[in-house]
Amino acid sequence: MKKIIVLNFCLFIFAFQSIEAQSILTLKQKIGQVLEGNAATVGVAIQGVDPTDTISINGHLQLPMQSVFKYHLALTTLHYVDQGKCKLEDSIVIDKERIQAYSHLWSPLRKKYPDGAKVPLAEILKYTVALSDNLGCDLLFELIGGVNVVQAYMNKIGVRDIAIVHTEIEMQSKWEYQYENWITAKAANQTLQLFFENKDNLLSPESHQFLLNILKETKTGKKSIRGLLPKETVVAHKTGHSGKNSEGLTGAQNDIGIIIFSESSYFYVSILLSDSMEDKVTNQRIIAEIAKLTWDYFLKKDSKSTNN
Repeated sequence: MKKIIVLNFCLFIFAFQSIEAQSILTLKQKIGQVLEGNAATVGVAIQGVDPTDTISINGHLQLPMQSVFKYHLALTTLHYVDQGKCKLEDSIVIDKERIQAYSHLWSPLRKKYPDGAKVPLAEILKYTVALSDNLGCDLLFELIGGVNVVQAYMNKIGVRDIAIVHTEIEMQSKWEYQYENWITAKAANQTLQLFFENKDNLLSPESHQFLLNILKETKTGKKSIRGLLPKETVVAHKTGHSGKNSEGLTGAQNDIGIIIFSESSYFYVSILLSDSMEDKVTNQRIIAEIAKLTWDYFLKKDSKSTNN
């Protein structure tokens, strides 16, 4: 009798897991339909709290990050802070010569301080991540010792499928250079998970909350991951965009983030769109539709869990 009960229980668990697997595979199929017919290469990685809620499409492809790497830079800089090498209150000198050198690049900092200034590190981090400031980005690279320091830290914490070899101003100097700063969608999710779950005290509680708040305040990419989600949705994310070259090719239109329902219910989504001949509206729509399909899937699961 006991054997029969155990067997029935095992069959129930197997059946339940099969249903769950079919459900996440249905999501993958729906995302595949979104990608059909578009002239673009898209890497997608999705992961929930439950390890079985993990899928990827082209998740292994090495795709250009563009400004997504500012997230990895911020993570490394805050590790630098936690080591006691600097403080968030420390002032960073931005001279007028540097301001002028970045006159051709996107920089709200440059517009705010046209004559130069001494700016707190905390402010530079906020501008670099939430507003994707290019001047702030390279100031941070200088502070911690260059791109090699970020690359080394990423490798140290276990992120292998990533390459950060150019600063922002270097990357923008030649179209091909963006492809040398690359990541895979799976690795992008990995860095999000390492940060958000903060296992082994990757960052101090203060630094962790500081970066999380900045990611939630990101102003760029309103029509990407956030595009089709309810306005009240909590999204901590970082975008990256190359613009188009003279042939109409978009090198990168990216958005990676954490969508949070509650402290115990959330998911990671990384969408890297590259080499697209579609227009910007279409590129953003692809990202937004994938994010919405994923949000619908996890919202349904979260609702079931809450009701049970």
